[in-house]
Amino acid sequence: MIVKDEFLSRLRKIFDLNLYEVKVWTALLSRGSSTAGELSNISDVPRSRTYDILESLEKKGFIVMKLGKPIKFIALKPEEVVERVKKNLVKEAQEKTVRLDTLKSDEVLDELNTLFTQGVKFVEPSDLSGSMRGRQNIYNHMDMLIRDAEKTITIITTAEGLNRKLEALMPSLEKCKKRGVRIKIAAPIDKNNIKVARDLKSVAEVRNMEKMKARFLIIDSTQIMFMLLDDEKFHPNYDIGVWINTEFFARALEELFELAWREMKVVK
Repeated sequence: MIVKDEFLSRLRKIFDLNLYEVKVWTALLSRGSSTAGELSNISDVPRSRTYDILESLEKKGFIVMKLGKPIKFIALKPEEVVERVKKNLVKEAQEKTVRLDTLKSDEVLDELNTLFTQGVKFVEPSDLSGSMRGRQNIYNHMDMLIRDAEKTITIITTAEGLNRKLEALMPSLEKCKKRGVRIKIAAPIDKNNIKVARDLKSVAEVRNMEKMKARFLIIDSTQIMFMLLDDEKFHPNYDIGVWINTEFFARALEELFELAWREMKVVK
């Protein structure tokens, strides 16, 4: 059986399997039912590893073991495998969520917080900075900064970026609004994002930024996060964000933005 390396690589990414697992699985799919020895020969996986691989695939819901002598393994329909993998992922995510939630009242979290607060005492505010690669990581960090905001949040983004903000940041923005945090959002407004802009008006002052294209965030006039790349020209995986804790620069940037803010039209 010959399976292209490119296809095996895609399967590994989609189903989160290692190389031996995808080789054995595809070998079994090509036979329907087979013994471990036969699968070892077909897949070029060492015989000493084949049983471990088959046991792993069985636990993950990819195959079924048929009792008897010799022991055989049966392939499941790919559609059934997809459904099983989905259910296992949901179950695993729920279990991890429960474990993480229990940390809120666990002494482990208290010890972690103690380590962090004691460590931060020895760090200069200007050293609290870093960079993130990949849009998902960027939004995760933005969400964290927003959740910790106490007074003000200023968001400047692109037309398409405004659409993403609603989905990624709205829950945290709503909580900030309830705490009395003042939120300003500026972006180019067009027919593709006008509805989103109006939805965001429930938590923020939203204005149409026609003459400027930028992507940055200012929190409490002390922290800045800005994106280095044009989101229309680069894939989300290559997006880069830079976070800096600097009151001096944050206040200066906020004052400059305030001049432009006054000239922007309010979204109606």
